[in-house]
Amino acid sequence: MANSITSGMVKNFMGHSPDWYKLTIIGFLILNPVVLSALGYEYGGYIVGWMLVIEFIFTLAMALKCYPLLPGGLLALEAIFLNLASPALVRHEVELGMEVILLLVFMVAGIYFMQKLLMFVFTRVLLNVKSKVTLSFLFCLIAAVLSAFLDALTVTAVIITIAVGFYSIYHKAASGEWGDYAHDHSNDDHVGDLHREDLDQFRSFLCSLVMHALVGTALGGACTLVGEPQNVIIGGRAGWDFVEFFLRMSPVTLPVLIVGLVTCIILEKKKIFGYGASLPDTVRRILEEFDAEESAKRNYKEKASLIAQVVVALWLVFALMFHLAAVGLIGLSIIVLLTTFTGVTEEHQIGKAFEEALPFTALLVVFFSVVAVIDNQDLFGGVIRYVLTLKGTEQITGFYIANGVLSAVSDNVFVGTVYISEALKAFENGVIDRKVFELMAVAINTGTNIPSVATPNGQAAFLFLLTSALAPLIRLSYMKMVVMALPYTIIMSITGYITVATLLTPATDMMYESGVLTHYSESQMNNSKAEEMSH
Repeated sequence: MANSITSGMVKNFMGHSPDWYKLTIIGFLILNPVVLSALGYEYGGYIVGWMLVIEFIFTLAMALKCYPLLPGGLLALEAIFLNLASPALVRHEVELGMEVILLLVFMVAGIYFMQKLLMFVFTRVLLNVKSKVTLSFLFCLIAAVLSAFLDALTVTAVIITIAVGFYSIYHKAASGEWGDYAHDHSNDDHVGDLHREDLDQFRSFLCSLVMHALVGTALGGACTLVGEPQNVIIGGRAGWDFVEFFLRMSPVTLPVLIVGLVTCIILEKKKIFGYGASLPDTVRRILEEFDAEESAKRNYKEKASLIAQVVVALWLVFALMFHLAAVGLIGLSIIVLLTTFTGVTEEHQIGKAFEEALPFTALLVVFFSVVAVIDNQDLFGGVIRYVLTLKGTEQITGFYIANGVLSAVSDNVFVGTVYISEALKAFENGVIDRKVFELMAVAINTGTNIPSVATPNGQAAFLFLLTSALAPLIRLSYMKMVVMALPYTIIMSITGYITVATLLTPATDMMYESGVLTHYSESQMNNSKAEEMSH
């Protein structure tokens, strides 16, 4: 009996994950306290802290083998028990990230109730734009524009909803199933042999479109005060409003945006790094039939529902553009309005909307635990102190490089917050003047936004996609995301470095001389900081 229970516990550990992966995680859990004990807390904490970061990134890379919440959560729990970070510090990191958590819980659920409208609009775009190059360019550009005025995670939620909708339509037809009953689009057992090749090509087609759009969220997110969470923090510390933030970032972000869009076209034309797959004719025909069928059977209630979704979508854009409330709370208003005016009244109907985001929300809290370890063990402190010893242009480009590398390793919001705080301290202590601080702020913002596309853990939007229901459907793994993002990473990062080194200072001086920018007094900046702290 005891042997049977033991065998059951062994099999239950991390479920259907490969045995080698289970043993690797157990090895990590054993190795960490051994190293910490051998080296002592004073020196071992730093070493084991970096080991933990690498181990956590490894669990993200193995997301298709096992959802990272399980192994990553075990590593985070061990870090707390080893006193690499305290529960209070983890709670503090969670409090700092509360707006992102609320966004995931409510905004992603709100987008779920707009599925019909999104499928209606994007089905027509997909079917009317025959050129894959043009379609990819549009997806990248639209995602960039939306992210500049809305939020990258919100735009990513829209992209995921659209892609899952397209995939499920074809997968259902390829499985020989019709009607309105539930279909498991994650199971290929019933897909006919004639459809398997088309299904694989359709996966590649969706994968490339999604990656172009995701890079677009990074391109647009870097441009404005509201594009990414760290932008708000950086702009607030510098005392910049929406227009001034855009103008100061533009010498770097606009060239990077142009280069990113050109890269999108080249990748599709050359069909390299996993891009270039076209929409199979069979899939196009099925989507056209689906669209015609949906249009034919759409009754007055469904038409009224679409109108309500359009009105609520306009409210969403308006509320986000003018920051009427926290993004998550605006998402909650979307849920209330859409359920009220689209006939959704049952608890189980509403519950489905939260299934996609809540596992990732839990994973994000685990990630905040790792960030707490990074903070508590001062893993990035040495890099910051070294960059501050540099002088002139080297110092500004040093901030750009350091933020880019560390953002790709950990999280761009955390890195941006740490660096702008250190730069502000240097300014307040008289180590640097106001002009250098402003240039540093631009380098920090662009450094955290542009090179961080290198890895899924660098940007929350990328990590959200990796751990979403869409990733396994289109066979999008951690390493595949890294490979597909590689050309963007190299070209955009180099462009960003060149513009920071050569264009940033002259362009900023020119804007001052022309009166486009005015010198911001220290008292105004302090008032801005006070307002930020009060919020």
